[in-house]
Amino acid sequence: MEGALTTLWLTVASLVCGLALGIGLALIRLSSNRAVAGAAATYCWLFRGTPLLVQLLIIYTGLPLFGLRFTVTQAALLGLALNEAAYLSEIVRSGIMAVGRGQKEAGLALGLSPVQVFRTVTWPQALRIIIPPLGNSVNGLLKTTSVASVISMEELLRRTQILIQERFMVLELFIAAAIWYLVMTTVWDLVQRRLEARYGRAYVQDMGRR
Repeated sequence: MEGALTTLWLTVASLVCGLALGIGLALIRLSSNRAVAGAAATYCWLFRGTPLLVQLLIIYTGLPLFGLRFTVTQAALLGLALNEAAYLSEIVRSGIMAVGRGQKEAGLALGLSPVQVFRTVTWPQALRIIIPPLGNSVNGLLKTTSVASVISMEELLRRTQILIQERFMVLELFIAAAIWYLVMTTVWDLVQRRLEARYGRAYVQDMGRR
């Protein structure tokens, strides 16, 4: 139970931080400034092209060599958030790019500022496209937190390993851990379906009014 709760808050915290950074990266990659867009693209290339396990080990054991020391919790959260941001930025960027340019131009023609166009025209439509892959990413992140066990973060898998050493119940405890993961991902799947239905219905109603 303690491990499952740790997994839950680590997932939520990593998602919030990763999504905030991912949205920023997506907007930067859509920038007309090639240098800035290239820097964001390089970030995504680096974190998507290397294993999360290696990233966590570098943050927790490598950065202290340069004077940057993190606790286990800080290193786990930082590594998961930075890694997730690279993937979420691609989801957000593809959602924004899927909105027709004509709609953006129409908003500008009506006298809206670029920020208003993004907030009232582009983002609501992009969000409908983003939610399904974002939900799948959350599902994956929930299970990916188990990688943090390598730096002794006591999430669900690490707590299971500790209990195995204490009680010598290998199969039973791994099955219990698997059940906990299954319960959490199933609950999230139900939440994701509700979100998809809600935003999809809102979009259909809006199109009907038009």
